[in-house]
Amino acid sequence: MSDQVVTDLQDNILTIRLNRPEQMNAFTIEMGEALIEELDRADTDDRVRAIIFTGSGRAFCAGMDLSSEGNVFGLDESVDPNSPEMEKNRDLGGVMTLRMFRMKKPMIGAINGASVGVGSTMQLPMDVRIASEKARFGFVFSQRGVTLESCASWFLPRLVGLPKALEWSYTGKVFDAEEALKGGLVSEILPADKLLDRAFEIAGSFITGTSAMSVAANRQLLWRMMGAEHPMEAHKAESRTMFHSSMRDGKEGVLSFLEKREPEFADKVSEGAPSGFDWDQEPDWS
Repeated sequence: MSDQVVTDLQDNILTIRLNRPEQMNAFTIEMGEALIEELDRADTDDRVRAIIFTGSGRAFCAGMDLSSEGNVFGLDESVDPNSPEMEKNRDLGGVMTLRMFRMKKPMIGAINGASVGVGSTMQLPMDVRIASEKARFGFVFSQRGVTLESCASWFLPRLVGLPKALEWSYTGKVFDAEEALKGGLVSEILPADKLLDRAFEIAGSFITGTSAMSVAANRQLLWRMMGAEHPMEAHKAESRTMFHSSMRDGKEGVLSFLEKREPEFADKVSEGAPSGFDWDQEPDWS
């Protein structure tokens, strides 16, 4: 396991901390692979009900570590982009955010400081982003002569609207937490010493008195349906998930309500998705 990512599980809330403080948590291939491993592990661990991401030291993530040798983005420059080999030559940030997209656990970004480049794009699939007063953001790719990555061209306009996504992407400027809040990238700004407490409070609200299976299915329904062409797609998916849940945790939810007591939900996310609803499905690269 890489020491560039450290984790801590408390009260069913997993904290994932980027851990290269001397380098302002600059992103490396090793860090990206370690994050994907942690996401895989968390998704199969029923003790984990919610996940908080933050950074060690004064930064969240200062972008890609540009000091590495060769292609600093980890791409094989010898590959013909029109060949079948291109399928293996994928942006690691995109592989990581696609894994986040498939997550069954709610994710909260507690952005404690500088977060530019991949430090900003990796936040986009998280369900909630809150920022320290010291946080800074930037989709700086145009100023580095490269393009958006980490599936940002899909996520960013859906979160903040196309005009703001275009502005931030064209200029590549670094902006403060107030602009991020005004633009809809984050939902709250807090003093640095209150940031994690608030993140835990939000995470707790997602898992207290709720069904893990219901939260997992609702997360997948809402994210997936942003790209649906017709509400019938939502109707079909929701009919399947409602059928499944109404016969399992739904029975306990109704009974506990009628008996005026706290529910004791037992349906486990690790046992699989509702019948007929494949939350691990991903379109082919081609």
